[in-house]
Amino acid sequence: MNNEWHTSMVAVFALALLAGCSSSANESPAATAKPTDVKLTPQQLSRITLYTASVEKFHQSIRANGTVDFDNEHATSVLAPLSGPVIKLLVAPGDQVKKGQALALVHSPDYAAAVDAYRKAQAAAHNARRIADVDKDLLAHKGVSEREAAQAQSDAIGAEADASAALQALVALDIDPQVLDALREGKPAPQIDGVIRAPLAGTVVERSITPGQLLQAGTTACFTIADLTRAWVLAQLFGDDASRVGIGDSAQIDAGSTVVNGTVTNVAAEVDPATRAVVARISADNPHGVLKKQMYVPVTIVARKDSSGLLIPASAILRDDENLPFVYVAQADGGFARRSVTLGYRDGDRAVIVDGVHAGEKIVAQGAIFLRFIETQ
Repeated sequence: MNNEWHTSMVAVFALALLAGCSSSANESPAATAKPTDVKLTPQQLSRITLYTASVEKFHQSIRANGTVDFDNEHATSVLAPLSGPVIKLLVAPGDQVKKGQALALVHSPDYAAAVDAYRKAQAAAHNARRIADVDKDLLAHKGVSEREAAQAQSDAIGAEADASAALQALVALDIDPQVLDALREGKPAPQIDGVIRAPLAGTVVERSITPGQLLQAGTTACFTIADLTRAWVLAQLFGDDASRVGIGDSAQIDAGSTVVNGTVTNVAAEVDPATRAVVARISADNPHGVLKKQMYVPVTIVARKDSSGLLIPASAILRDDENLPFVYVAQADGGFARRSVTLGYRDGDRAVIVDGVHAGEKIVAQGAIFLRFIETQ
């Protein structure tokens, strides 16, 4: 009985050992082997979508952040054209003004000095011209020498030039046109105040002076006037993006409640040392005033020039354990194999494949994650 029991136990132990060895032998290849081809059942195939890679043309788009500024070709800071205290302000921020409209009145001795200088120069020019005309008549009757007549003519020309310069000085002070006409005709000049006028039409966006403030000609900033129906957006471009943007490219500016269309009108020739960015200037219509100075806005710039490349859906691209991109490519035997790829420019939900896939090959566009799950089982 004991011998039989002992024989039975040995047999059982031997069978268990054999089973363990067999199990280890079967699991080892599964743990170490990595299939190069993934095969799917017809039911599993219905869960994926294939895409045929092909070379296509597209327009590259660049996304950047920008800052809104006035259109500096239609905006200016108005400096005081004359010195003296401010008598009266005629406009307020937000007012629409026309070119030449009076913005403020200034009590300035500059006007009186300019008027007196013009009247003296005008009188001297009339007198010199009268003498030159008389000497010309006398020269015809041998009453004066040619030298005297030539000198009188030269004096008249010089005096007239001085009068013209004095008149231009009055014009530069934006004197009232009616007063200027009266002075040209030799009429007495009325008591007048200096006027600061708008150099262009637009909106008064800033007023920097107050009544009674003493102005210094050519130094004191008085107003800022801008045409707010147009604006600039200064977009910052980093790295290779700067080389992809050119003058004439279209741009969409996200102003929050609306999207404003614009055009790239300038790309800086140097890098901003503070930000290491290249600034692209975008000009845009702003009829409703949605773009405000100093506003930060997202910008999408679309290149005019065509680009071409092997485009595939971005959904087809997966990353391995080393974060390297790969796709699944359909094989001739009906299976699917991993293929490492080199990515280039990304166009929205599509990506350019620089290397790893050839035109005409079919890749898994939808369901690649499912395929990876099957592969790792």
